Amino acid sequence: MDFQLPPAQLQGLFDPLPDVVFFIKDDQCRYVHVNRTLVQRLGLRGREEIIGRSVLELYPPGLAATYIAQDRRVLAGETFDNVLELQLYPNRRRGWCLTFKQPLRDGARISGLIGISRDLGQPDSQHSSFARLQQTLAHMQAHFDEPLRAAALAAIAGVSVSQLERLFRRVFQITPQQMLTKLRIEAAMRMLHGEGSIAEIGQACGFTDQSAFARQFRATVGMPPRDYRALVRAESAGPTRQRSGSRTESS
Repeated sequence: MDFQLPPAQLQGLFDPLPDVVFFIKDDQCRYVHVNRTLVQRLGLRGREEIIGRSVLELYPPGLAATYIAQDRRVLAGETFDNVLELQLYPNRRRGWCLTFKQPLRDGARISGLIGISRDLGQPDSQHSSFARLQQTLAHMQAHFDEPLRAAALAAIAGVSVSQLERLFRRVFQITPQQMLTKLRIEAAMRMLHGEGSIAEIGQACGFTDQSAFARQFRATVGMPPRDYRALVRAESAGPTRQRSGSRTESS
């Protein structure tokens, strides 16, 4: 039986899920259907403020550029499956999610795309392999700045490489490589609050060269390292400038 759920009903199924963003877009990358979670994440009052608009009108420039590039690739026929990236949360916070996008086809023509971004949840600590995987994770946390081979990580857990991949997905929801990327990018984001050069930070986080660091950082965070540093500095300087301005006006 060929059964298709109407988009509006599909949207309704995702409305009660606070940890999942659901969306359908047309062939111009404009939102057609979204769930309530996306409305809340963007700090808007209703779907009508999103429908008909693209990410370029709704997200900060860095994230918007990354998302629109993804959308255009999907509209060209690609599928994104469990891509680890940062999503926008209330109060403009960023948090980790796994994104899935695929084309919507009307016969041979691609008429739009459908996707979800699922928040990266807590590890399954009740799983029988949790303790042994924690040993591997601890090694990754201590040595993320070094080349880490899958075979060596699997040996720490006492499993094969294929078993390590499967168990990581089950317990942590991401692959060992995605976990390594997450650790490196989180470290880089912390270091970018300091004074080290972009090249030094990339090297300290295990990237072979500055261009590789910049590509991975932009793909995951939504902006180059230099722009992220400028953003956090502006955010931290904002209240100080406001207080300084207030004192000047009252004097």
